[in-house]
Amino acid sequence: MYYLNTFLIYSILGFLLETIRSFFVNSKFTSGIMYGPWTPIYGLGIVLVILISNYLFSHLHLSRWVETLITFIIITLVLTLLEWIGGVLIEKIFHVVFWDYSKEAFSIGKYISLSKSLIWGVGSIIFIYVLKPLLEGVIKRVPVPVTVILTLLMLSDLILTFVNKSKI
Repeated sequence: MYYLNTFLIYSILGFLLETIRSFFVNSKFTSGIMYGPWTPIYGLGIVLVILISNYLFSHLHLSRWVETLITFIIITLVLTLLEWIGGVLIEKIFHVVFWDYSKEAFSIGKYISLSKSLIWGVGSIIFIYVLKPLLEGVIKRVPVPVTVILTLLMLSDLILTFVNKSKI
């Protein structure tokens, strides 16, 4: 249940983060392709960050600085790949482009930008050392019925999203 709860909570937090950012940048409240208050790419990204960092920290046995640097590099690459896959899939399935970094310096196509990749990497290290320890207890105490309800709501939303938006 831990990883499912982590996915759900950070999908909701990602939605809130993107909605607030969108309001200040575009003057509208919006995040992602789904109807409900979640942006699953954030939940998936955080679960990957936890899995990768736990694996690396338990297997590298190097100084904390070196482990953190290696973790930063690997997580930055993985999250950049995840962002690229997400952008390509959204464009192919829903015929929408939510972000386009092609005009930024050091971009590769629409969906990869060095500055955004570095933001994901730095944000992940901040998450590992600051946010994760703060929310770990909350995530572990989410009641099973809440997890089941949120999972069913998100799955229903995902189905509705695919049925309604993939016809566009």
